[in-house]
Amino acid sequence: RRTFLRAAGVSLALPVLESLQPRAFADGKTAPIRRALFICTPLGVHPANFFPTEAGRDYALTPYLEVLKEFRRDFTVMSGLAHPEVGSTHDSIYSFLTGAPHPELRAGFRNTISLDQYAIEKLVPDTRFGSLTLASSSSRGLSFTRSGVPIPADERPSRVFRSMFVDGTPTEVNAQVQRLKQGQSIMDTVRTEAKDFSRSLGQTDRDKLDEYFTSVRDVEQRIEQAGKKGELQGWRPSLAKPNIPRPAEGIPQDIAEHMRLMCDILVLGFQTDTTRITTLKLNNDHSALRFPNLPSVQQKGNGIDYMIHHLLSHSDGEDWLKVNQFFLEQIAYLARKLDAIQEGPRTLLDNTMLMHCSSMMAGARHDNDQLPVIVLGGAGGRLKPGRALDYTGKPDRQLCRLFI
Repeated sequence: RRTFLRAAGVSLALPVLESLQPRAFADGKTAPIRRALFICTPLGVHPANFFPTEAGRDYALTPYLEVLKEFRRDFTVMSGLAHPEVGSTHDSIYSFLTGAPHPELRAGFRNTISLDQYAIEKLVPDTRFGSLTLASSSSRGLSFTRSGVPIPADERPSRVFRSMFVDGTPTEVNAQVQRLKQGQSIMDTVRTEAKDFSRSLGQTDRDKLDEYFTSVRDVEQRIEQAGKKGELQGWRPSLAKPNIPRPAEGIPQDIAEHMRLMCDILVLGFQTDTTRITTLKLNNDHSALRFPNLPSVQQKGNGIDYMIHHLLSHSDGEDWLKVNQFFLEQIAYLARKLDAIQEGPRTLLDNTMLMHCSSMMAGARHDNDQLPVIVLGGAGGRLKPGRALDYTGKPDRQLCRLFI
C-alpha cells in the first residue's frame, strides 16, 4: 500500500512500511514488488579483463569483476550474447535496448520499442511514473517508444527530484521550487505531518522512516551544492568544440558525484514505489569527460586534453581498464544502497534486476559480435545469480532472448 505525506507543494511518497502491510508481508508470503534497472556504459570494456575463462559458480573473478566481489553471489556474468545485424559503429547505442538492425544506416533506420517501455506495456505497473529515463552528461537516453521515437533522458538531478516530490497547484509548486532553490527542505514543509504519522508506527518503521528522511535531505543538500559554480572536476572541452564549458546549473561538477546522485535518486524512486523500471546511461560515446586516477594530462600541439573517455577506449591499455573499473564502482555503490534497504524478509537488491552492459564490446574495434553483460540482483526470487554463463558459439544467442 502506497503512502504519502502531503502539504502545500509537496507530495512525499514513503517507503514500504511493515506496520501498514498485512502480516503475510513480513513473513514473506506476499508477492514482492519487482523492479528492473538497465544501465549502459558506452564504448565497451577492456575485453581481456572482463570475461571469465570458465563458466559455472566457482569461476575466477577477472580484474573488471573484482570491483563487484562483495556481490559475487548476487550477480551473473554472461559471455557470447549479441545483437545480430547491429553494425559495428557508435550508432549501436540506439539499438542497445531494442535490437533493431542496422542503426548505422541513419537515413533508412527506424527504431523499435525499447525493453523498458515493452515491460511497461506488458506489466502495467501501478506507479506514479511508468519509468524514469536518466543519464549523466547526455540528454540522449536508452528508451524508445513503440514507434521508435527517442524518450529524452534527464541528466539534471534537481529536475528529477522535483518531479518526484513536488506536487500541488501551480502556485504551490512554484513556491516550493523557490524554497528548494534557497536551500530549504521539503522536509520542512511536511515536518508536522511527519511527526504525527511517525507516532502511529512501531519502532522498526520509525527507524526506517528516519533513515529515509535523512536520505531525502542528503540528496537535497547535494543538489543544492550542484547548483553552485565551482572548479570543474573531470571535465575537458570536446575536440569539436574546445571552448564550450560544461553546464553548471543543477549538474555536479564532479563526474563521480553526478553519477552517484543519479543513482541515489533512482534508489528513492524504487524505495517509494514511484517507479519500478528505470534506464540509466552513464556518459556518451563521444564524451569529453576525463576520468579520475589517470596519469597526468597528455597534450598535443593545440593544447587539447587527449586523456578523455572516447579516445581512451581506443587505447585498450591499463588506463582504459581503470575507466571500466570506475564505472563498475558506480554499480557497486548502487548495489550497496539497494542492499541496505529492507523490504520484509528481503532487501531492495533482492527484489531488483539490474542489467549492466555496453553497446559495443571494445571501443578500439567498435565490434558487436558479443557484448559484456552483467545481471545483478534477485528480482524477488525469480533469478538465480552467482554464475558465469557462456553462450559463445551457441545458436540463438541473441541478447533480445535474454531481454524477454
